[in-house]
Amino acid sequence: MKTLVVLLLFVGVAFAATSLSKQLANADIDTVLQNQRLLSRYIQCLLDSVPCTAEGRELKKTLPNALKSGCSQCDAKTKETVEKVINHLKSKRANDWEKLLAKYDPKGEYKKRFEATTSERRV
Repeated sequence: MKTLVVLLLFVGVAFAATSLSKQLANADIDTVLQNQRLLSRYIQCLLDSVPCTAEGRELKKTLPNALKSGCSQCDAKTKETVEKVINHLKSKRANDWEKLLAKYDPKGEYKKRFEATTSERRV
């Protein structure tokens, strides 16, 4: 479950599905983010560089709708976790972050929406 959570957060949004919020509530995001081998494997899965686990395949199948929804059904905890993972990727895995954005958000529309939303919450 923890690995699925990280994957969901790589592209800057969380799934709008209620089940994701439940998974995030039980996940230890810090442990996942510190496991570089696991993190790399899921990034590679999302980039089609290696075969995916069942969670990775599910993520790739669900991701387009999640991006479009802008996390509209996510609870506060889910949004907080999303921000944490994104900030980690941007600061510690910037190259991978850019590759994921290029693949899943080539026009930058989801990134702009996410940045606007996080800016509003900080004010």
